[in-house]
Amino acid sequence: MNKVRDVYRKYVQFEGRSDRREFWYFLLFYVIASAILQIIDRVVFGGPQIIDSGRHWVASYDFQPLTAIFGLISLVPLIAVTVRRLHDTGKSGWWALVGLIPLIGWIWILVLCAARGDPAPNAHGEPPVDSRAA
Repeated sequence: MNKVRDVYRKYVQFEGRSDRREFWYFLLFYVIASAILQIIDRVVFGGPQIIDSGRHWVASYDFQPLTAIFGLISLVPLIAVTVRRLHDTGKSGWWALVGLIPLIGWIWILVLCAARGDPAPNAHGEPPVDSRAA
């Protein structure tokens, strides 16, 4: 939980570096929390509804306020930790825009973030404290 709390404390800090552990713990927390909130939203606020649009049936989802609020609160920290993780691998934070490419962008970002960080100082600063100890 310390890694997740650290990401929220560095809410808009795009400078510096983040080790792999910080990125992956935050991503795991984000996915699990989103899934739990979606389940709660569907139970409390209603699940999918099948609507006859005339020619075919369409599934419509009601607004999910808890998931939406969590997503909005976590969007900037998620982008920031991704940029800092890319900095740790020696890449520019602008590489995070690769995630906008349909279908393969998010896979490419995950591969870039899974790469080992530079053990020495790079253009983005000193290595994270935890990665120096490991």
